[in-house]
Amino acid sequence: MTNPRQPHQPRQLSLNAFLHDTGHHEASWRHPESSAERAHDIEFYVEQAQKAEAAKLDGVFFADIPGLWAATPYRPTAHLEPITRLSAMAARTEKIGLIATASTTFHEPYNLARLFSSLDIISGGRAGWNIVTTQSEAVARNFSLATMPDPAERYARAQEFIDVVTKLWDSWEDDAVLADRDSGRYFDPDKVHAINHVGRFFQVEGALAAPRSPQGRPVYVQAGSSNEGRAFAARNAEAIFTAHQTLGDAQAFYDDIKSRAARFGRDPGHVKILPGISPFLGDTEQEAKELQQYFNELTVPAYGIGQLESLAGISLGHLELDERVPVELFAGSGDVLDNNRSRLQVVANIVERDRPTLRQLLHRLAGGRGHNVVAGTPLQVADIITEWFENGAADGFNVMPPLYPQLLDAFTAGVVPILQERGLFRTEYAGSTLRDHYGLPRPDSLYAATAAATTA
Repeated sequence: MTNPRQPHQPRQLSLNAFLHDTGHHEASWRHPESSAERAHDIEFYVEQAQKAEAAKLDGVFFADIPGLWAATPYRPTAHLEPITRLSAMAARTEKIGLIATASTTFHEPYNLARLFSSLDIISGGRAGWNIVTTQSEAVARNFSLATMPDPAERYARAQEFIDVVTKLWDSWEDDAVLADRDSGRYFDPDKVHAINHVGRFFQVEGALAAPRSPQGRPVYVQAGSSNEGRAFAARNAEAIFTAHQTLGDAQAFYDDIKSRAARFGRDPGHVKILPGISPFLGDTEQEAKELQQYFNELTVPAYGIGQLESLAGISLGHLELDERVPVELFAGSGDVLDNNRSRLQVVANIVERDRPTLRQLLHRLAGGRGHNVVAGTPLQVADIITEWFENGAADGFNVMPPLYPQLLDAFTAGVVPILQERGLFRTEYAGSTLRDHYGLPRPDSLYAATAAATTA
C-alpha cells in the first residue's frame, strides 16, 4: 500500500475542473463567444482536459443522468456518455484524473465494474467513479419503471452495489498475472477469485473479466448531501462533491462527514470534501460583477422557473419577477430526506437570509444550481478558496467555470498561480494516478488480505 503524502508534507488543495458543455451558467451557450456548436465535439473536451492538466489540476469530472437533463429548448441538454468520453480523453492526456458519474439504480454491478476497470487500465490509473442513485421520475421511465424507488431503497441497493463492485475489482490479486511462457500459465488460478455474491438485489459469481487495475480500485466519489447520502458517503466515499453558499454551512457539513467517517473506523483524512465554486473573474471586482450581470441578462426566466418548480414541487406562476419570494414557499425544506430536498435547503436558506425577488433568486441559481458563485479578481477568489481550506470547510474544490474555455483559462492563469505561491497547490504532479493526486492510499485486495491473514 502506498501513499504519496508523507507526514511532514503540508496539506495541499485538491482542484477538479467540472466540465459541463459550454459552461455552468445556464445561459453560457448564448454568450457570443461560447462553444455551443461544439457541445458534442470530443476535441472540445480533450482541449479542456489538456488545459486542466497543464495547470496540474487533480481531475476533470462529468456529471450525468441517463436521460435528458431537462426537456427544454432553453439550454443544451443532450450529453455524451461520460465513461466513453473519458476513455477517448485518456488517450490524449497523461496525468489528469478522469471522474465519471454512473448510477447504481440503472446499471448492473458486473458491467459497471468492467467499464471503470477498463478506464482505469486505459488511463494508467486515473479513473474515479462518482456514485449516484438518481432520483428522476423521467429517467425511471427510460428503464421500464413506472416510478423511482424511494431514497432508502435506492441507497440500500447502492450499498450492495458498491460491495459487489469492490469484490469484483479485488477478484484478481495484484500478482495474479504470470505471463509465464515456460510453464504455459498466463495467470495463477489461486489468485483469481469467484466472489459468489448472493444478496437482496444482486447475485454475481465473478471473477471480473479483467485483471486488477493500476489503482486497485477507481477512486470512490459521491455527490449526495441528503441524510442517506451523508451516511453512504461517510462509509464509502473517498471524495465528496457538495454545494454550500456560506463558510458556516460548509464547515458544518465538513465536520459532520469527517465525524461520521471516523465512526465507521475510517481515516477522516482519506475523505476529501470538495464544494463547488463557480468564479466570474475580472481585472477588477466591478468588471467581474458586470460580467456576471451580463450572463444573468441572457437567462430565459421560463427555464429557471421551470427548474425551480421541479426542484421545490411548487408553483411560482403567481409571482411577478420583481416580487420578493415568500419564505413560507419553502417551509419544511429543512427535513433533508433526499438529494432534491438537500439542494432545496440551499435555496430555502438563500430566500430566508437574503429575501430576494424571484428574478434575483433565478439569477443566483443560474450560475451554479446552488453552488457558490463568486465574482471578483483572481486574488479575491484565491482568498475565498484559502479561507475555506484553512478553516475546516473544504479539502479542495470542484471548479465550475461559468463559460468554457474562457473562464477556465482565467482561473488557471490567474487563481492557480496565487495558490501555488502560497504553497497550497502543487506546481508539479507528485504521482501519476488520481489516488496519488488526492493523497489517497492504494487499497490492498480483500482477497490478498484474507489470504495473508489465513497464512499468518
